[in-house]
Amino acid sequence: MAMGDIAFLLLIFIVLLARARDESHLVWQPATGTELVKPTNRNASVVIDKQNVTYLNGRPVQVQNLAAELDSLLGDLPAGGRTVLFKVHKNVIAEFFEPAIEAVSGAGGELHHVLEPAPNPSPVP
Repeated sequence: MAMGDIAFLLLIFIVLLARARDESHLVWQPATGTELVKPTNRNASVVIDKQNVTYLNGRPVQVQNLAAELDSLLGDLPAGGRTVLFKVHKNVIAEFFEPAIEAVSGAGGELHHVLEPAPNPSPVP
């Protein structure tokens, strides 16, 4: 009986961990860019949605607490392994995303701004 209880608790733990980075409920539309590079790793994700709400790994967070929470997530990871994906809705103004950039920098994170490829202009006949 005890082994069944342990297995059940482990299952709950795994489900909670898997959900911790779920961002499917967030509504944001990326800005476009050219010559985009995909990150090699991802340790955290910061999203600012169209309502100017900031999320860390899919859960709402106050910008004032973002640096401390990122610092605890990134821990003692070496340089090159501290990637923070930064996703900002294309219509969000600097007043809302600049403090988040400062928080990522303050926590020692390596910011990787997520953009959408710019559409190719149609050739002129």
